[in-house]
Amino acid sequence: MLNMMKICEILEMDNIEKGQAIELNDTHKNSVFFLKKGSVKIVNTTNGTVKYVVKRGNIFGELALYNKEAATEEVAYALEDCIICYIASEQMEDLMEQHKSLKNGVLKIYGLRIQKLERRLHDLLYKDSTTRIKEFITDYLEEFGEINEKGTSTAKNLLSHKEIANLTNTSRQTVSNVLSTMRKEGVIDYNVQFISDTK
Repeated sequence: MLNMMKICEILEMDNIEKGQAIELNDTHKNSVFFLKKGSVKIVNTTNGTVKYVVKRGNIFGELALYNKEAATEEVAYALEDCIICYIASEQMEDLMEQHKSLKNGVLKIYGLRIQKLERRLHDLLYKDSTTRIKEFITDYLEEFGEINEKGTSTAKNLLSHKEIANLTNTSRQTVSNVLSTMRKEGVIDYNVQFISDTK
């Protein structure tokens, strides 16, 4: 069984500094990426909005497997110092044919990403901005946080208020107001480096 982190061991690795762009439509055109360390945000090049965030152990740039034109409409930025591995989409397709578990893993990640986008659309239609932001923070802590001995989940504060606004289809000012209210109510605590719940 060939898992994604195992593939990383057989590929060349690149160190990407925080804030650095990983051009999905230029230097690494038609490549699929494995994130061995750190986290990245995927940004739509046409409007500059954040589409989603990828954490360690996941892939990005997988659109190159399914729609090479659409893949050129994205750029990834390192939210912290990262280590990435990458492989040409054609080679990746060959590996997926040889290793069904890898193919299933890629399809699962792609499927989960589509589910998240569908949920965002549903939330936009049926939930107010405050609820969307609160649920985003809860989901973010669940996905990116680490739980300590007290049961409190703490995550690196990787996203600006504007980026959270992009991801929740709200305004930066609304995000600032909601986070401030949540902190006053004792639901969360945050600073420039970390965000945590207060269970």
